Amino acid sequence: MTDGLLLLHAFPLDTTLWSPQMTGFPDVKIVAPGLPGFGEMSPAGPLASMDEGADVAAEELEANGVDRAVVCGLSMGGYVAFSFWRRHRDRVRGLVLANTRSGADDDAGKERRRSLAARLRQEGNGFLVENPPPLLSAGAPDELWARVKEIIERQPAGSIAAASLAMAERPDSTTDLAGMDVPTLIVTSTGDTLIPPEATKPMAGQIPGSRLEVIEGAGHLSNLEAPEAFNRLLRQHLIACGLVK
Repeated sequence: MTDGLLLLHAFPLDTTLWSPQMTGFPDVKIVAPGLPGFGEMSPAGPLASMDEGADVAAEELEANGVDRAVVCGLSMGGYVAFSFWRRHRDRVRGLVLANTRSGADDDAGKERRRSLAARLRQEGNGFLVENPPPLLSAGAPDELWARVKEIIERQPAGSIAAASLAMAERPDSTTDLAGMDVPTLIVTSTGDTLIPPEATKPMAGQIPGSRLEVIEGAGHLSNLEAPEAFNRLLRQHLIACGLVK
């Protein structure tokens, strides 16, 4: 049986978000699919639901000969990870839930996502490139912001819009937490204003035996802004899951 690491990327980015992890774990079989509509290697067509994202990820594991994986999802990738757990739990060796939350959007949050989708379809993605969400901390360097904006610019406006609508309709995953019986690492960061620590930390008290880690100073894309700290925590978790020694 072949085990590996499955990396599920954030919105509105693609699999290049995981560059620090792709190069940081040469001893691990890594599968980092582009969710539908995102990135050059993603399946054709926009993302219709978190369930679709989970099924695409499972297909990518199969295509790469990976039977089970430590599933690591950041932000939207975390939402997909919850669906993956529900639909493919026999393939989950462990979980990493980074800068994400288990709850569904409230009515106001759903409306913001729908409004964003409508604007993207009317105007394209230029406004989002110029004024992206707070994906990095207030102190993030300009060159890192430029990199993030470049990734956003590559994504089709229609794909970003579809994913925004899919997130608006995602279910509440909180009731699933108590049944998560695999080693689970929960990561948040003090500079994350998009999904702040107070939205992420409660999962640690709801997933049995889970481990909570807080990265100081990093923003929402903690793996990209603090790659050394993120990789250290991830390696520790992979060891705990028996994936590496």
